[in-house]
Amino acid sequence: MLADSPFCTPGSPLSPMSLETELKLELHPQDLPRLLAHPLLTQQAPRRERLLNTYFDTSTLALRAQRMAVRERRVGRRTLLTVKTAGTSVGGLSRRGEWEATTRPGAFDFAALVDDEALAQQLIRVAWQLVPVFRTDFTRRTWLITHGGAQVEVALDQGFIATGSLRQPILELELELLSGSVDALLDLAHTLALGPKGRATEGLRLLPANRSKAERGYALFMGERAQPQKATPLQLDPGMHPVQAFRAAALGCLAHLQANEGGVCQHGPDGAPPDPEFVHQARVALRRLRTGLRLFQPHLPMRFARHWAGEWKRLANELGDARNWDVFATEWLPGLLAELPTNSTSTDQMDALLAWVSTERQAACERADHALSDSAHALRLLAFTRAVLSLQPADPPAGSPWPDEGLARWAHDTLRKGHAGLRREARQARRLGPEGRHELRIALKKLRYSQEFLGSLLPAKGLARSAAALSDAQALLGGLNDLSTAQGLLAHAPATLAPSVVAGLQAGLQQRLDTGLQALPAMEEALEQTSTPWR
Repeated sequence: MLADSPFCTPGSPLSPMSLETELKLELHPQDLPRLLAHPLLTQQAPRRERLLNTYFDTSTLALRAQRMAVRERRVGRRTLLTVKTAGTSVGGLSRRGEWEATTRPGAFDFAALVDDEALAQQLIRVAWQLVPVFRTDFTRRTWLITHGGAQVEVALDQGFIATGSLRQPILELELELLSGSVDALLDLAHTLALGPKGRATEGLRLLPANRSKAERGYALFMGERAQPQKATPLQLDPGMHPVQAFRAAALGCLAHLQANEGGVCQHGPDGAPPDPEFVHQARVALRRLRTGLRLFQPHLPMRFARHWAGEWKRLANELGDARNWDVFATEWLPGLLAELPTNSTSTDQMDALLAWVSTERQAACERADHALSDSAHALRLLAFTRAVLSLQPADPPAGSPWPDEGLARWAHDTLRKGHAGLRREARQARRLGPEGRHELRIALKKLRYSQEFLGSLLPAKGLARSAAALSDAQALLGGLNDLSTAQGLLAHAPATLAPSVVAGLQAGLQQRLDTGLQALPAMEEALEQTSTPWR
């Protein structure tokens, strides 16, 4: 759990490191008037100042490689030198080291600023190479709010990031914890996000943001577009309590989801759909999160597990259509069209079908975009982050510590049961056909993601062997499911829309489905013999 952060007033001749804890929220421009009308902000006049910032790095961007930032900030007649180090950020809540003090423009006196000798020497060695990379120019309005026993500085930044002739707007709210608990900070954010009337149905689009202004500035400087992100491996300590392990897993899944949300809403040139991998990775993050809730459910509050399982399932369903159309349009359709006889259809029919597919896909992408950018999702992210950070181990009984290696033993027992269940599902799938295969696919996903969560507690070689077998089986079943889904999408094509083309595509899908079904018996038999990671 993130701890409370100490606070150090910037601007002193020598400012020791402040461990900054803040929550960054991106605000939709249309919601700015309603935010400013919130009762918590209208009770006092904000302090207003213009902040001109220049970020420096070497020509090889050595500081960026270390996830550090060096900034000169001009506020009125004062110039401040700031150094920020790499931190952690999830759900918009970040924690990082920061040093800041008054300086003369261009005087990089890191020895006087940074009280970490190793870091100071590292910066001194590159000081002569530092050149301006990008700048930010924004007006900051700040309010000092006491909420839930915590003191929080609320800052609304409005302006732009610039490098060369390129600009990108800034409109974000930063809540910095000066004293008190992280829970109070998150509660304040949730209260603001509910809007001036305090109603979830009229909430603001205040979406947690994990990217700092520095990260955005570097991306603008380099001309980088967001890229789909896969889940990062989870490292668990064998002595952890399962609730602590769940907290790490859940926050990791949340970070995975947020790393891909922006890409789902980022359309290409001329309004083209976003990279399909963004939607895919967002759905993987949600599946992993739901698996984590089931895996650790015996150690979680019942209402918590049930409520959030339902919330994340609904969101996954809202992204489902976009993923289905992406797979059909990019993975199956090109090959199927290439196999059609050249004289089987007219150009007009082909164009009409492609236009229909494009329209349906675009509509599904817009629904996914809305699901991840509306106020309900903003409130969901804030509430879940707060709920996860508030979880405390409730067992074993009070006064009885969780034993050393307890999580490792629990992981072994849990995964052994999972493998036994998978073998049962494989046997049933051979008898029950399509319904059995559906249940088998679900069991495979659960076990595969469970092993990924607990992988750091398992023998590496055995884990790799088991994961490969599960992945191969899931790929086969997933492919068959995608083919059936594609058939269903085509079945909803208007009857008058290129009937000969639709019939040819359905025939091609069925041929692929029949071929895949022939591989099922061998796969099901193999799963019945699937070894655990300990064999």
